[in-house]
Formats: sequence, structure tokens, C-alpha cells
Amino acid sequence: MIKEFLRRRSLRKDASVEPTALLPLQAVTSAVAFIDVRDPGFDSCKNAIMAFYREKGIKGEIFFFDFRKIDKGERLITSINTTVLLKDLNWYGRPSREKARIMLEGNPDLLLSLLPVADYPLEYMVRCSTARFKVGRGQLPGNVFDLVALDPPGQALSQADAFREIVKLLEKIQ
Repeated sequence: MIKEFLRRRSLRKDASVEPTALLPLQAVTSAVAFIDVRDPGFDSCKNAIMAFYREKGIKGEIFFFDFRKIDKGERLITSINTTVLLKDLNWYGRPSREKARIMLEGNPDLLLSLLPVADYPLEYMVRCSTARFKVGRGQLPGNVFDLVALDPPGQALSQADAFREIVKLLEKIQ
């Protein structure tokens, strides 16, 4: 109960008030993508996103959500600056101010969320983002995403497959 209250209060306090809308790719100069490291094909998804950024001339970042238990001997396979780890969350699930600040610094035009399920840390980052165009795989309460690409019924797409489908949609927007 207290956890939910603090989550709602945090979202109200920190959420961006920037208006969002569909944007054609020609109007996008910067972007941020969110992907989950637990997806087996996250590396190919990361490469596809970076190739897309290069092809379209977009200055882009990728933020990784890595909520695995990492042992002391294990090494992180993504950049510590752009990875939201379990230890970066406070007790009710809000990502650290530092991670949110790094994400906001880029002031992206486009936000792509490739995580199939929007748990609280992702919802917080998406709502705080000042991106002018937000794309996700499932709508959040309050219609936060401007474009939602749902998986086909009975079929769970990988992040890389979802990204390819989203790119097809983005290229159709004029």
C-alpha cells in the first residue's frame, strides 16, 4: 500500500509535461531505446538499433534494463552508465536520479521501449522522458505511448523482431 502510494507520488512529481505526438523519421534527430538484457537476442537487437540510428542519421542511445542477480565474479556486459541494475532501484522500484538524469541529458526526440512488459522502473523512465514521440510494446495507464506495437495474438516476439516491426511502422509515418 505504501509502496503504491510512493510510486504514484513519484510519477506525479517527476513525469514530463512535454506534449508528445507522432513524428516522421525525418524530424527525428536523437533517440533513446530501452531493451532488456534478459532477452536472449538482446545483442542482435542492440546491433539492429545502432544500425538503424546510423542509417537514419540519428544520434542515439540505448538504455539496458538488467535486473538479474549478478555474482561478484560476473562482469557486466553493458555500459554501467546506460544500464539500470537492480541495485540502481530504491526500495519501491524507482530508478536512481543519476540514471534518469543520464537518460534525460540526451533530450531525445524519439523514445523506443522494446520491453514487452512495463514494470514500474520502465514506466518511471518513460514518463520522465521529455521525448516528443514515444513508442512502446504495451500501453501504460494514461496513454503514455503515442504508438503501440502489440505482439500478434498467441505469439511473443523477441525484442529484435518487435524492433523490426516498429521500424516498418515508423517508416510509414509521414
